[in-house]
Amino acid sequence: MSVRGLTIIVAEASTARFRSALTLALAQAALGGAARLFLDGRAVALTRLPIEALDDHAYAAAGLPRLGQLLDEALEAGIGIILCQSGLLLTGSEPADHDPRCDFGGLIGVLAAAGEDRLLMA
Repeated sequence: MSVRGLTIIVAEASTARFRSALTLALAQAALGGAARLFLDGRAVALTRLPIEALDDHAYAAAGLPRLGQLLDEALEAGIGIILCQSGLLLTGSEPADHDPRCDFGGLIGVLAAAGEDRLLMA
């Protein structure tokens, strides 16, 4: 069974949406499919170091990974994380403020590289 690729666009700076997008991408990778996330606009702030979410303690208490741990798992699984170049300007950050395993680009490049990927918004 061939699994089509999956491109997820995270369109807002919501840790809940980011967590869901990471979890979905990890599920895709577990099925043997390629996955990548594009963090658009202010969503770029979600990867600013240190990566923390207000509800991390609740996830940890339930035996689930904190947001930063989930991002690490995704990156280690080969999931591409692309940060919007305009989002860097919007959030007042620089590439050095983010995990060095993240890439930077724009929506045109993401769409051009998507090919036959399924495209989702989070």
